[in-house]
Amino acid sequence: MQTDAMRSLLSAAAVRERAHEMLEIALVGGVGGWAVDLDRLPAAADLTAATTRDQYPDLQIPFHARARHFVAGRPKLPEGDPASRARAAFDLVILSVLLDAGTGPGWRFVDPVGGGTYTRSEGLAVASQRMFEAGALDDPASLDARTLAEGFQAGEDNPLLGLDGRAALLRRLGEQVRARSDLFPNGRPGGLYDTLAGRAQGGRLPAPAILETLLEALGPIWADRLTIGGVPLGDCWRHPAIRRDDASDGLVPLHKLSQWLSYSLIEPLEESGIEVVDVDGLTGLAEYRNGGLFVDTGVLRLADPDAATRAHNVSDPLIVAWRAMTVALLDRMAPLVRERLGVTATQFPLARMLEGGSWLAGRRIAAELRPGGGPPFTIISDGTVF
Repeated sequence: MQTDAMRSLLSAAAVRERAHEMLEIALVGGVGGWAVDLDRLPAAADLTAATTRDQYPDLQIPFHARARHFVAGRPKLPEGDPASRARAAFDLVILSVLLDAGTGPGWRFVDPVGGGTYTRSEGLAVASQRMFEAGALDDPASLDARTLAEGFQAGEDNPLLGLDGRAALLRRLGEQVRARSDLFPNGRPGGLYDTLAGRAQGGRLPAPAILETLLEALGPIWADRLTIGGVPLGDCWRHPAIRRDDASDGLVPLHKLSQWLSYSLIEPLEESGIEVVDVDGLTGLAEYRNGGLFVDTGVLRLADPDAATRAHNVSDPLIVAWRAMTVALLDRMAPLVRERLGVTATQFPLARMLEGGSWLAGRRIAAELRPGGGPPFTIISDGTVF
Protein backbone atom coordinates (compact mmCIF):
# COMPACT_ATOMS: atom_id res chain seq x y z
CA MET A 1 0.00 0.00 0.00
CA GLN A 2 2.77 2.44 0.90
CA THR A 3 4.64 1.71 -2.32
CA ASP A 4 1.49 2.16 -4.40
CA ALA A 5 0.78 5.51 -2.75
CA MET A 6 4.31 6.68 -3.51
CA ARG A 7 4.24 5.53 -7.11
CA SER A 8 0.99 7.44 -7.60
CA LEU A 9 3.00 10.65 -7.12
CA LEU A 10 5.23 9.90 -10.11
CA SER A 11 3.01 11.41 -12.78
CA ALA A 12 2.00 14.73 -14.28
CA ALA A 13 -1.58 14.04 -13.21
CA ALA A 14 -0.49 13.93 -9.56
CA VAL A 15 1.41 17.21 -9.97
CA ARG A 16 -1.65 18.89 -11.46
CA GLU A 17 -4.11 17.50 -8.91
CA ARG A 18 -2.18 18.59 -5.84
CA ALA A 19 -1.15 21.93 -7.35
CA HIS A 20 -4.78 22.89 -7.93
CA GLU A 21 -5.66 21.64 -4.48
CA MET A 22 -2.98 23.93 -3.01
CA LEU A 23 -4.36 26.90 -4.91
CA GLU A 24 -7.94 26.21 -3.81
CA ILE A 25 -6.83 26.02 -0.18
CA ALA A 26 -4.88 29.26 -0.56
CA LEU A 27 -7.92 31.03 -2.01
CA VAL A 28 -9.70 30.55 1.31
CA GLY A 29 -6.68 31.58 3.34
CA GLY A 30 -5.48 28.11 4.24
CA VAL A 31 -1.89 28.26 2.99
CA GLY A 32 0.41 29.95 5.47
CA GLY A 33 2.48 32.80 4.14
CA TRP A 34 0.44 33.45 0.99
CA ALA A 35 -2.54 35.42 -0.27
CA VAL A 36 -3.95 34.98 -3.79
CA ASP A 37 -5.58 37.73 -5.85
CA LEU A 38 -7.14 36.21 -8.96
CA ASP A 39 -8.29 39.68 -10.03
CA ARG A 40 -4.64 40.24 -10.99
CA LEU A 41 -4.52 37.16 -13.24
CA PRO A 42 -5.73 39.12 -16.32
CA ALA A 43 -2.72 41.43 -15.91
CA ALA A 44 -0.40 38.42 -15.97
CA ALA A 45 -2.25 37.15 -19.05
CA ASP A 46 -1.92 40.56 -20.73
CA LEU A 47 1.83 40.57 -20.18
CA THR A 48 2.19 36.99 -21.38
CA ALA A 49 0.12 37.61 -24.52
CA ALA A 50 2.02 40.82 -25.33
CA THR A 51 5.35 39.06 -24.82
CA THR A 52 4.21 36.22 -27.05
CA ARG A 53 3.23 38.56 -29.89
CA ASP A 54 6.48 40.45 -29.52
CA GLN A 55 8.54 37.26 -29.62
CA TYR A 56 6.48 35.41 -32.24
CA PRO A 57 4.46 37.92 -34.31
CA ASP A 58 3.13 35.17 -36.58
CA LEU A 59 2.21 33.00 -33.57
CA GLN A 60 4.20 30.12 -35.07
CA ILE A 61 5.47 29.09 -31.65
CA PRO A 62 7.52 25.97 -31.01
CA PHE A 63 7.16 23.96 -27.86
CA HIS A 64 9.06 25.04 -24.77
CA ALA A 65 12.22 22.96 -24.99
CA ARG A 66 15.94 23.00 -24.32
CA ALA A 67 16.51 23.33 -28.08
CA ARG A 68 15.38 26.98 -27.83
CA HIS A 69 18.45 27.72 -25.70
CA PHE A 70 21.09 26.45 -28.11
CA VAL A 71 21.34 30.01 -29.39
CA ALA A 72 24.89 29.73 -30.72
CA GLY A 73 23.78 27.50 -33.59
CA ARG A 74 22.27 24.07 -33.99
CA PRO A 75 24.34 21.48 -32.07
CA LYS A 76 26.46 19.16 -34.16
CA LEU A 77 24.98 15.66 -34.13
CA PRO A 78 26.49 12.65 -35.88
CA GLU A 79 25.13 11.69 -39.27
CA GLY A 80 23.14 8.50 -39.48
CA ASP A 81 19.67 7.03 -39.55
CA PRO A 82 16.83 8.81 -37.68
CA ALA A 83 17.11 6.56 -34.61
CA SER A 84 20.86 7.14 -34.31
CA ARG A 85 20.41 10.88 -34.54
CA ALA A 86 17.62 10.73 -31.98
CA ARG A 87 19.87 8.85 -29.54
CA ALA A 88 22.56 11.51 -29.97
CA ALA A 89 20.00 14.28 -29.47
CA PHE A 90 18.76 12.53 -26.33
CA ASP A 91 22.35 12.36 -25.06
CA LEU A 92 22.79 16.10 -25.46
CA VAL A 93 19.36 17.15 -24.23
CA ILE A 94 19.39 14.93 -21.12
CA LEU A 95 22.84 16.10 -20.08
CA SER A 96 22.09 19.75 -20.85
CA VAL A 97 18.74 19.84 -19.05
CA LEU A 98 20.22 18.22 -15.95
CA LEU A 99 22.78 21.02 -15.90
CA ASP A 100 20.08 23.67 -16.29
CA ALA A 101 19.51 25.12 -12.85
CA GLY A 102 19.81 28.75 -11.78
CA THR A 103 23.26 30.22 -12.39
CA GLY A 104 23.21 33.17 -10.04
CA PRO A 105 23.44 36.76 -11.31
CA GLY A 106 27.10 37.08 -12.21
CA TRP A 107 27.98 34.05 -14.32
CA ARG A 108 28.54 34.29 -18.08
CA PHE A 109 29.92 32.07 -20.84
CA VAL A 110 31.99 33.27 -23.80
CA ASP A 111 31.48 30.88 -26.70
CA PRO A 112 34.90 29.77 -27.96
CA VAL A 113 33.40 28.94 -31.35
CA GLY A 114 31.20 31.91 -32.20
CA GLY A 115 32.54 34.45 -29.74
CA GLY A 116 29.18 35.44 -28.31
CA THR A 117 28.64 35.97 -24.58
CA TYR A 118 25.69 34.22 -22.96
CA THR A 119 24.19 34.12 -19.46
CA ARG A 120 21.64 32.10 -17.49
CA SER A 121 19.84 29.26 -19.30
CA GLU A 122 21.20 30.16 -22.72
CA GLY A 123 24.73 30.29 -21.35
CA LEU A 124 24.35 26.90 -19.67
CA ALA A 125 22.94 25.46 -22.89
CA VAL A 126 25.77 26.73 -25.07
CA ALA A 127 28.41 25.68 -22.52
CA SER A 128 26.99 22.16 -22.29
CA GLN A 129 26.67 22.06 -26.08
CA ARG A 130 30.37 22.84 -26.50
CA MET A 131 31.36 20.29 -23.84
CA PHE A 132 29.20 17.67 -25.56
CA GLU A 133 30.68 18.41 -28.98
CA ALA A 134 34.21 18.17 -27.52
CA GLY A 135 33.46 14.80 -25.89
CA ALA A 136 33.88 16.18 -22.37
CA LEU A 137 30.52 14.69 -21.32
CA ASP A 138 31.06 11.25 -22.87
CA ASP A 139 31.46 9.60 -19.47
CA PRO A 140 29.22 11.45 -17.01
CA ALA A 141 30.00 8.88 -14.30
CA SER A 142 33.53 10.24 -14.04
CA LEU A 143 32.75 13.96 -14.36
CA ASP A 144 34.18 16.08 -11.57
CA ALA A 145 33.45 19.65 -10.56
CA ARG A 146 36.83 20.84 -11.83
CA THR A 147 36.16 19.58 -15.35
CA LEU A 148 32.70 21.09 -15.28
CA ALA A 149 34.10 24.40 -14.02
CA GLU A 150 36.58 24.46 -16.90
CA GLY A 151 33.88 23.71 -19.43
CA PHE A 152 31.59 26.36 -17.98
CA GLN A 153 34.43 28.90 -17.51
CA ALA A 154 33.45 29.15 -13.84
CA GLY A 155 35.76 30.46 -11.15
CA GLU A 156 36.15 33.10 -8.46
CA ASP A 157 35.70 35.91 -10.96
CA ASN A 158 32.87 34.11 -12.75
CA PRO A 159 30.93 32.23 -10.05
CA LEU A 160 28.35 29.59 -10.94
CA LEU A 161 25.88 28.42 -8.31
CA GLY A 162 25.69 24.72 -7.45
CA LEU A 163 28.75 23.60 -9.41
CA ASP A 164 29.48 20.64 -7.13
CA GLY A 165 25.81 19.65 -7.12
CA ARG A 166 25.62 19.70 -10.91
CA ALA A 167 28.72 17.54 -11.30
CA ALA A 168 27.50 15.09 -8.67
CA LEU A 169 24.12 14.87 -10.42
CA LEU A 170 25.76 13.90 -13.71
CA ARG A 171 27.94 11.33 -11.96
CA ARG A 172 24.84 9.73 -10.48
CA LEU A 173 23.27 9.80 -13.93
CA GLY A 174 26.26 7.90 -15.31
CA GLU A 175 26.02 5.34 -12.52
CA GLN A 176 22.29 4.89 -13.14
CA VAL A 177 22.87 4.40 -16.87
CA ARG A 178 25.30 1.58 -16.05
CA ALA A 179 22.99 0.04 -13.49
CA ARG A 180 19.83 0.07 -15.65
CA SER A 181 20.84 -1.37 -19.00
CA ASP A 182 17.18 -2.32 -19.47
CA LEU A 183 16.30 1.38 -19.70
CA PHE A 184 19.56 2.59 -21.28
CA PRO A 185 20.36 -0.26 -23.69
CA ASN A 186 23.37 1.35 -25.38
CA GLY A 187 25.09 2.35 -22.15
CA ARG A 188 24.43 6.04 -22.82
CA PRO A 189 21.70 8.41 -21.60
CA GLY A 190 20.51 8.48 -25.21
CA GLY A 191 19.58 4.83 -24.96
CA LEU A 192 16.40 6.03 -23.32
CA TYR A 193 15.20 6.80 -26.84
CA ASP A 194 14.91 3.08 -27.55
CA THR A 195 12.93 2.54 -24.35
CA LEU A 196 10.46 5.28 -25.25
CA ALA A 197 10.22 4.14 -28.86
CA GLY A 198 9.38 0.67 -27.57
CA ARG A 199 6.56 2.10 -25.45
CA ALA A 200 4.93 3.87 -28.39
CA GLN A 201 1.73 2.29 -29.66
CA GLY A 202 1.12 2.51 -33.37
CA GLY A 203 3.84 5.12 -33.68
CA ARG A 204 2.19 7.37 -31.05
CA LEU A 205 3.48 8.16 -27.56
CA PRO A 206 1.58 10.21 -24.93
CA ALA A 207 3.69 12.99 -23.44
CA PRO A 208 2.84 11.93 -19.84
CA ALA A 209 4.41 8.54 -20.63
CA ILE A 210 7.69 10.33 -21.37
CA LEU A 211 7.61 11.82 -17.88
CA GLU A 212 6.70 8.54 -16.22
CA THR A 213 9.59 6.82 -18.00
CA LEU A 214 11.99 9.57 -16.97
CA LEU A 215 10.87 9.37 -13.34
CA GLU A 216 11.43 5.63 -13.40
CA ALA A 217 14.79 5.92 -15.13
CA LEU A 218 16.21 8.93 -13.29
CA GLY A 219 14.60 8.67 -9.85
CA PRO A 220 17.72 7.42 -8.04
CA ILE A 221 19.96 10.24 -9.29
CA TRP A 222 18.41 12.88 -7.04
CA ALA A 223 20.43 13.11 -3.83
CA ASP A 224 18.98 14.05 -0.45
CA ARG A 225 15.41 13.75 -1.70
CA LEU A 226 12.53 11.82 -0.22
CA THR A 227 12.56 8.06 -0.67
CA ILE A 228 9.56 6.34 0.91
CA GLY A 229 8.68 2.67 0.62
CA GLY A 230 11.75 2.20 -1.54
CA VAL A 231 10.42 4.70 -4.11
CA PRO A 232 12.64 7.74 -4.87
CA LEU A 233 10.29 10.70 -5.21
CA GLY A 234 12.63 13.27 -6.75
CA ASP A 235 11.20 16.80 -6.90
CA CYS A 236 8.53 16.10 -4.27
CA TRP A 237 8.24 18.00 -1.00
CA ARG A 238 6.18 18.25 2.17
CA HIS A 239 3.50 20.81 2.89
CA PRO A 240 1.00 20.61 5.76
CA ALA A 241 -1.94 21.92 3.70
CA ILE A 242 -2.15 18.78 1.54
CA ARG A 243 -3.86 16.03 3.50
CA ARG A 244 -4.39 12.37 2.62
CA ASP A 245 -5.27 9.26 4.62
CA ASP A 246 -2.41 7.23 3.15
CA ALA A 247 1.37 7.39 3.00
CA SER A 248 1.24 10.30 0.54
CA ASP A 249 -0.14 12.62 3.25
CA GLY A 250 1.48 16.06 3.07
CA LEU A 251 3.42 15.35 -0.14
CA VAL A 252 3.52 17.73 -3.10
CA PRO A 253 5.07 16.39 -6.33
CA LEU A 254 6.38 18.98 -8.81
CA HIS A 255 8.95 17.19 -11.04
CA LYS A 256 10.05 20.44 -12.65
CA LEU A 257 13.34 19.34 -14.19
CA SER A 258 11.90 16.01 -15.34
CA GLN A 259 8.96 17.76 -17.01
CA TRP A 260 11.29 20.29 -18.62
CA LEU A 261 13.22 17.31 -19.95
CA SER A 262 10.00 15.65 -21.13
CA TYR A 263 9.09 18.72 -23.17
CA SER A 264 12.63 18.85 -24.53
CA LEU A 265 12.55 15.25 -25.79
CA ILE A 266 9.41 15.73 -27.87
CA GLU A 267 11.20 17.17 -30.89
CA PRO A 268 13.86 14.42 -31.16
CA LEU A 269 11.11 11.83 -30.86
CA GLU A 270 9.00 13.44 -33.56
CA GLU A 271 11.99 13.96 -35.85
CA SER A 272 12.59 10.21 -35.62
CA GLY A 273 9.03 9.51 -36.75
CA ILE A 274 7.22 9.02 -33.41
CA GLU A 275 4.14 11.20 -32.92
CA VAL A 276 3.89 12.63 -29.40
CA VAL A 277 0.28 13.16 -28.31
CA ASP A 278 -1.47 14.61 -25.22
CA VAL A 279 1.19 17.26 -24.73
CA ASP A 280 -1.16 19.12 -22.40
CA GLY A 281 -1.07 16.06 -20.17
CA LEU A 282 2.17 17.56 -18.85
CA THR A 283 1.96 20.60 -16.58
CA GLY A 284 3.50 24.02 -16.43
CA LEU A 285 6.92 24.22 -14.82
CA ALA A 286 7.31 25.06 -11.14
CA GLU A 287 10.32 27.30 -11.55
CA TYR A 288 11.18 30.86 -10.69
CA ARG A 289 10.42 32.53 -14.05
CA ASN A 290 6.81 31.35 -14.16
CA GLY A 291 6.47 31.67 -10.40
CA GLY A 292 8.06 35.10 -10.43
CA LEU A 293 5.55 36.26 -13.05
CA PHE A 294 2.69 35.66 -10.62
CA VAL A 295 4.47 37.30 -7.69
CA ASP A 296 5.59 40.31 -9.73
CA THR A 297 2.12 40.90 -11.21
CA GLY A 298 0.47 40.64 -7.78
CA VAL A 299 -1.45 37.40 -8.33
CA LEU A 300 0.50 35.89 -5.44
CA ARG A 301 1.30 38.07 -2.46
CA LEU A 302 3.42 37.34 0.58
CA ALA A 303 1.56 37.68 3.86
CA ASP A 304 4.83 38.89 5.35
CA PRO A 305 6.69 41.10 2.85
CA ASP A 306 9.87 40.68 4.86
CA ALA A 307 9.92 37.04 3.75
CA ALA A 308 11.22 38.29 0.41
CA THR A 309 14.38 39.53 2.13
CA ARG A 310 15.27 36.18 3.69
CA ALA A 311 16.93 33.15 2.09
CA HIS A 312 14.75 30.06 1.75
CA ASN A 313 15.47 26.38 1.19
CA VAL A 314 13.59 24.73 -1.65
CA SER A 315 11.99 22.48 0.99
CA ASP A 316 10.50 25.43 2.93
CA PRO A 317 6.67 25.27 2.91
CA LEU A 318 6.59 28.85 1.61
CA ILE A 319 8.54 27.82 -1.51
CA VAL A 320 6.74 24.50 -1.94
CA ALA A 321 3.38 26.31 -1.93
CA TRP A 322 4.67 28.98 -4.34
CA ARG A 323 5.86 26.38 -6.81
CA ALA A 324 2.66 24.33 -6.60
CA MET A 325 0.42 27.35 -7.05
CA THR A 326 2.51 28.38 -10.05
CA VAL A 327 1.54 25.13 -11.78
CA ALA A 328 -2.16 25.68 -11.08
CA LEU A 329 -2.08 29.35 -12.07
CA LEU A 330 -0.48 28.53 -15.42
CA ASP A 331 -3.46 26.27 -16.11
CA ARG A 332 -5.87 29.04 -15.12
CA MET A 333 -4.04 31.68 -17.15
CA ALA A 334 -3.80 29.66 -20.37
CA PRO A 335 -7.44 30.26 -21.50
CA LEU A 336 -7.02 34.00 -20.86
CA VAL A 337 -3.88 34.14 -22.98
CA ARG A 338 -5.54 32.15 -25.77
CA GLU A 339 -8.46 34.57 -25.75
CA ARG A 340 -6.12 37.54 -26.10
CA LEU A 341 -4.24 35.91 -28.95
CA GLY A 342 -7.33 34.59 -30.72
CA VAL A 343 -6.18 30.97 -30.72
CA THR A 344 -7.68 27.68 -29.60
CA ALA A 345 -6.38 25.21 -27.06
CA THR A 346 -5.47 22.86 -29.93
CA GLN A 347 -3.46 25.58 -31.65
CA PHE A 348 -1.92 26.87 -28.42
CA PRO A 349 -1.23 24.09 -25.91
CA LEU A 350 0.45 24.88 -22.63
CA ALA A 351 3.87 24.06 -24.09
CA ARG A 352 3.50 26.98 -26.51
CA MET A 353 2.36 29.39 -23.79
CA LEU A 354 5.39 28.50 -21.71
CA GLU A 355 7.66 29.23 -24.67
CA GLY A 356 5.84 32.27 -26.04
CA GLY A 357 5.18 33.18 -23.30
CA SER A 358 5.02 33.02 -19.57
CA TRP A 359 8.67 32.10 -19.01
CA LEU A 360 9.95 35.11 -20.97
CA ALA A 361 7.35 37.42 -19.45
CA GLY A 362 8.59 36.35 -16.02
CA ARG A 363 12.15 37.10 -17.05
CA ARG A 364 11.26 40.51 -18.46
CA ILE A 365 9.27 41.76 -15.49
CA ALA A 366 11.99 40.51 -13.14
CA ALA A 367 14.56 42.56 -15.06
CA GLU A 368 12.36 45.63 -14.68
CA LEU A 369 11.87 45.19 -10.95
CA ARG A 370 15.19 43.82 -9.67
CA PRO A 371 18.83 44.47 -10.57
CA GLY A 372 20.12 41.38 -12.33
CA GLY A 373 16.61 40.09 -13.00
CA GLY A 374 16.73 37.34 -10.39
CA PRO A 375 13.80 35.58 -8.69
CA PRO A 376 11.63 37.41 -6.15
CA PHE A 377 13.27 35.44 -3.32
CA THR A 378 16.74 34.26 -2.48
CA ILE A 379 16.57 30.49 -2.78
CA ILE A 380 19.28 28.23 -1.43
CA SER A 381 19.87 25.81 -4.30
CA ASP A 382 22.20 22.87 -4.87
CA GLY A 383 21.92 23.33 -8.64
CA THR A 384 19.39 20.54 -9.17
CA VAL A 385 15.98 22.20 -8.69
CA PHE A 386 15.77 25.75 -10.09
